[in-house]
Amino acid sequence: MDHGRLAAEVWPIMTIAVDSPEAGSSAPDFPVFDVDNHLYETEDALTRHLPAAHRDLFRFVELNGRKKLVVRSLLTEYIPNPTFEVVARPGSHMAFYASENTEGKSLRELAGKPMRTVPAFREPAARLALMDEQGLDTCLMFPTLASLIEERLRDDPKLTDVAIHAFNEWLHDDWTYDYQGRIFATPIITPTTPEAGIRELETVLGRGAKVVLMRPAPVTGSRGPRSPFLPEFDPFWARVQESGVIVALHASDSGYQEYLNTWEGRDGEFVAFKPKTFAYVADGGRSIQDTLASAICHGMLDRFPRVRLVSVENGGSWVGVLAKNLELTYKKMPQEFQTHPLELLRRNVWINPFWEDSLDGLIGLMGTDRVCFGSDYPHAEGLAEPLSFLDRITDLPPADVERIMSTNLADLLGVTRSAPAAGKA
Repeated sequence: MDHGRLAAEVWPIMTIAVDSPEAGSSAPDFPVFDVDNHLYETEDALTRHLPAAHRDLFRFVELNGRKKLVVRSLLTEYIPNPTFEVVARPGSHMAFYASENTEGKSLRELAGKPMRTVPAFREPAARLALMDEQGLDTCLMFPTLASLIEERLRDDPKLTDVAIHAFNEWLHDDWTYDYQGRIFATPIITPTTPEAGIRELETVLGRGAKVVLMRPAPVTGSRGPRSPFLPEFDPFWARVQESGVIVALHASDSGYQEYLNTWEGRDGEFVAFKPKTFAYVADGGRSIQDTLASAICHGMLDRFPRVRLVSVENGGSWVGVLAKNLELTYKKMPQEFQTHPLELLRRNVWINPFWEDSLDGLIGLMGTDRVCFGSDYPHAEGLAEPLSFLDRITDLPPADVERIMSTNLADLLGVTRSAPAAGKA
């Protein structure tokens, strides 16, 4: 969603023509692994498994003929249509994100007529069939609506634990965490306390989760918000390392709207698909930079060197700023680091750039073995055709293309493929 693209460009913007967004590239001779796909939740996704004592935590109300979501007593506009009965067409905002919105159209104008949600957006069997048509072998599957939970319950860590567990139960019901070894849905983990984080982690690991989702933000615990990478959370990260599970830091509502509001003298929540000029300039990928800076500077990645963090839908243009600041800080205070911070960044972190990003600076800093392709399908700001990303990296050597489009995520997942999955176009 839109929150994933509030990032100032550090390297030149790649100019991409989107005159024919429906046109896709032919399938390559290697299996394509997509690190960023999304599902659209059913109306009971947040409520099906809520305990009776919390049955009114999430509820839909009708307002001016449309269903809206209420969280406790707050009517949230975070997602304009939280039932997802109708959605914007995949890729319909591509002109905006490719910086080709020369007529100054709103996202609603660019999206045009919405479409009815199709089964492939709601359940895995139909999605697998669509992936075959698209030429995708494997994908990580992220929620859409669920990214609102933590920020709207940040004052109540115990209620957050209840809500996250209930959502993860729904996710397993409808998608499982490992569907035929090709769709890996990502249950949410938020260690409000180390014990709560371990408890939920053990549950999802027992059900086959290979990837878990954490928002790039502080966690809210009994002693207030704090970094999840502080030493007090070491028991949680010890279990993450021991299990080998991948931690995906997917763009979310990370609470940074509060700081943007201060500058603009207003209040209110973050709302997707309502971009504002100041936020685009000021955000600069702040939440993911702060998250990874904490994982490095607070020593978690030294204490647990086998933890694997994948930044998803945060773009890649911010990496240069983070790397520069880490390098300068190391030169001033080398005694504060057990390992050079850039070594940790390159050893433990994988980056999914936006499709419209220039990759030159990112590859120069991280290497092609730390860059993962992600289409953000079927979101409006993603690619209309996932394999069209191949047309944007034609200048790279074939071995690098295969790493970005396939091998890097396959290696993370521990999946071996000898050829594209049968039946794909």
